[in-house]
Amino acid sequence: MGTRTIRITAACAAALLVATAAACSKNGSGSSPSGTGSTGSGGATSAPPAALAGSITFNQDNLAKLDAALKTALAGKDLSGVNIAMVVNVAADYWKAGQVGFQKGCSDLGLSGSKCTYYAPPNGKLTEQNSEMETLRSQGVTGYAISAIDPTSAAGTIHTDVQHGVSVLAIDSPLPGTDAASLYLGTPNYTAGQQAGLAMKQVLGGKGKVAVLVGSLTAANATQRIQGFEDALKGSSITVAQKVNDNLSAATATSDAETILANNPDVNGLYGVYSYDGPALAQAVQSAGKSSSVHIVSDDSDAQTLGFIKSGVISGTVVQMPYQQGYTGAYILAAEKVLGKDATMALVKPYLESDGSTLSSGVGLVTSADLSGYQALETQLGIS
Repeated sequence: MGTRTIRITAACAAALLVATAAACSKNGSGSSPSGTGSTGSGGATSAPPAALAGSITFNQDNLAKLDAALKTALAGKDLSGVNIAMVVNVAADYWKAGQVGFQKGCSDLGLSGSKCTYYAPPNGKLTEQNSEMETLRSQGVTGYAISAIDPTSAAGTIHTDVQHGVSVLAIDSPLPGTDAASLYLGTPNYTAGQQAGLAMKQVLGGKGKVAVLVGSLTAANATQRIQGFEDALKGSSITVAQKVNDNLSAATATSDAETILANNPDVNGLYGVYSYDGPALAQAVQSAGKSSSVHIVSDDSDAQTLGFIKSGVISGTVVQMPYQQGYTGAYILAAEKVLGKDATMALVKPYLESDGSTLSSGVGLVTSADLSGYQALETQLGIS
């Protein structure tokens, strides 16, 4: 199947999923997640949460048009000098989709594997990411997309790289205050947080106490999502009791959640902001015997997260499109090397959000009602 066919088919699939989700919302008859109404640790049976209507809405159409425009502009050009990389913040299932997209983009551009490097720090450590950046420089990288572990410490490195003619593209989390602030390819994180907050408000019936667990309390994607989440809760009787940094560790997230549930019996909601947080919180809730009384809303679509969606332990998960961050990111980095930044940004500009710097890869919400449809889209893109 050709590239154009894949892109259009994916967009159509996403549109079909949107229509399906809308129909579920309209008739209000979505099935309750399995496992609801079971006995919690206190022996009482709680009422099942309100059924969530999923919304699988991504920015596929616009990004397909941008990809086509970049490909047309690059047609016939010499790409032999292109040497690009995608550097993410942790080796998690979430980023496997980004890796697939990046490698597909490189393949469609005709770039060899030696000119396209994907790197995920095995332990999510800043030292690992910094070491990889040094390696890429020694290998003559011409541009890289990065989800920075520590945006503040990355600022100096990015400045030096840009001064030496290296293109830097922020993905997953914006890089305000750096030389890479002018373009961010990823989910509008505030919107993602709002989606999570609205879902939490629904499953809790507008009242309760929530704890937020996240891998960083300073990264822009984290602060923006949490702000959107908290803003969405305004006007309800839900309060955010704690915000805890698990330092990009799933084990720490599980331990933190277990401590929160043990010490705060009135906490009835958990929001997991990073991709591994959903499964980590689900394990903690199950261990505490509170699957029916503590409701989880998470971010991203790790395989474990989708499994907990299916079983009903996680009520809903806000999903992004890391595949597109990889695919379109490869095209943008190649174009900036061959066409120049100004010419590339002229092609990108019509597709930016109103802030003038965000190129949205989309945001949606997966629930048990549309899980199979979302998994079908992943399979179609070669992600599963």
